Amino acid sequence: MAVPASADLWADVQHGTVDNGGVKIHYATLGKGPVVVMVHGFPDFWYSWRDQMAALSDRYQVVAIDQRGYNLSDKPAGQAQYDMALLVADLRAVVQHFAKGAKAVIVGHDWGGMVAWRFAMQHPELTGRLVVLNLPHPRGLSRELAKNPEQQKNSAYARRFQEADAAKTLTAEALAKRIADPAARERYIEAFRRSDFEAMLHYYKQNYPRPPYTEDTSPLVKIKMPVLLFHGLDDAALLPGALNRTWEWIDNTLTLVTVPGAGHWVQSDAADLVSSTMKSWLALPIK
Repeated sequence: MAVPASADLWADVQHGTVDNGGVKIHYATLGKGPVVVMVHGFPDFWYSWRDQMAALSDRYQVVAIDQRGYNLSDKPAGQAQYDMALLVADLRAVVQHFAKGAKAVIVGHDWGGMVAWRFAMQHPELTGRLVVLNLPHPRGLSRELAKNPEQQKNSAYARRFQEADAAKTLTAEALAKRIADPAARERYIEAFRRSDFEAMLHYYKQNYPRPPYTEDTSPLVKIKMPVLLFHGLDDAALLPGALNRTWEWIDNTLTLVTVPGAGHWVQSDAADLVSSTMKSWLALPIK
């Protein structure tokens, strides 16, 4: 039975870890059925997906992970340990553990969205459907960084995160300030205290482009499975212009949902809309 969307599923999920080359990736899971794996971004942890887990768990086994460096997952030392190839490999290990040869639905937000895009490109045999929240296709982001001065300006935060001592400016309390609910905020503070701030910023140092920005012109690998793409239009870090031409990079159906009044964390800013749209979209037949 699904947990009511208004309920706190903190005590209802089951926890465990999956090993990827000696790095243990923590997960929280709820429900039974086809596998849906959810990947958070910065700064966050598995609990980001609590509303969607509650909504989907009556039909699916929902698995929300802590990415490496965060909360209860391992925190290997060194910038190279946060290369995109390793983040994709972490997700592959989790999918293979739960789906057991079948395809999974992959869901990602922010850095988790980038991991989800890359995973779908590299592992179409493991990806049944793809859901991405507030992370445009990598080609779109690359184009906007190279050609849109407004996006360059709004990416100043990423350039700051790439500075050597940037982690010293972070605190658990400040990272959790955006969380409105007091009880949830305390859980975020605890999770961030268990996290590694250097590791969090290694995502940017290792994977985010550096100036001078150039457009990606490498050979295109089209997405083969259906895609559901959400974008909260009040996101100041990732501007909606990067959504243009997304359909050219997908060889299947694209459902684009733009959400006025929602910001970067659209899964919480518009939780009911995101959850209900995901549920109805997942029930559609695949092309």
